[in-house]
Amino acid sequence: MSDPDSEEGRHLKEVEADESAAGKRLDQWLTEALGPELSRNRVQALIRGGAVMLGTQTVTEPKRKVVIGERYAVAVPEPEVQVPVGEAIPLDILYEDDAVIVINKPAGLVVHPAPGNRTGTLVNALIHHCGQKLSTIGGAHRRGIVHRLDRDTSGVMVAAKTDEAHMALAEEFASHGRNGDLERVYVALVWGVPKRMAGMIDAPLGRALQDRTLRAVVPENRADSRDAVTHYKVLERYGEGASEGGGIASLVECWLETGRTHQVRVHLAHIGHPVIGDPAYGRAFRTKAQRLPEDAAAKVAALPRQALHARVLAFRHPETGEPMRFEAPIPDDLKEVMACLAGL
Repeated sequence: MSDPDSEEGRHLKEVEADESAAGKRLDQWLTEALGPELSRNRVQALIRGGAVMLGTQTVTEPKRKVVIGERYAVAVPEPEVQVPVGEAIPLDILYEDDAVIVINKPAGLVVHPAPGNRTGTLVNALIHHCGQKLSTIGGAHRRGIVHRLDRDTSGVMVAAKTDEAHMALAEEFASHGRNGDLERVYVALVWGVPKRMAGMIDAPLGRALQDRTLRAVVPENRADSRDAVTHYKVLERYGEGASEGGGIASLVECWLETGRTHQVRVHLAHIGHPVIGDPAYGRAFRTKAQRLPEDAAAKVAALPRQALHARVLAFRHPETGEPMRFEAPIPDDLKEVMACLAGL
């Protein structure tokens, strides 16, 4: 699951009703506010389709009267990007047969083309490597893609070569492993050390109100709330006080019971231990690096991504039913940071 996230194939645009909007129908005003690219009929379809939010509430009535000061968020369709073509991008292949291909995705590699990343993606690499032997269920821009990792998260991913394999894997991921042997294990370098060496974070997720491309822990009764459960275990503690259970940072292993967008990153930040280098959920903790010795602080500052790695992925083979388990070693950039922290 998965990149900096907006609605699939859409971008979110916020508009505020001024005096000229007062009393107008929502569809009429949004057509004027969003510009000539969208017809009134298209705007009506977006409203009825749940693409318009007023605060935390979805608005589905085009005839609704607009009130001055209301702020609406509209998931506006992105213009279609060109059909992706194969590109000779190196792949670290862990396993491959006629149904699936398992790869160790490096940090920095976007999973599929979208506005802003039209080329140079994992899909482009898969098309070059597999040719026409990729599932088409997700559409031309997501050929073979069953699940996603954020651009700057490294680790194990599986892609489907046939539509039948895609459907079977998608069902397994959708059930969060309850109907099979799906297992997803991440490791993360985080600021601080959790009070408990192992535990469970059970906190529903929804869109963050201040930035709707991000996620946040939300009340269970909110319309967009989705259950999210992460189990964690502290593997290492670093820095002063580590031997007594404290420390400035720690290595944490996370096992996902559900697979929501940004789940590990949001949950770890929620308990006060955001992932080191996380530009979205760890911003407030950047000053922590000032407590590090100069060499360690420089190594952390030089890390160009969040210190999060999908180390293990296990699932049942979509054709044979055989349990499959793959592990990607912690990449060198994270090992270097770990080595600096271990020397504190």
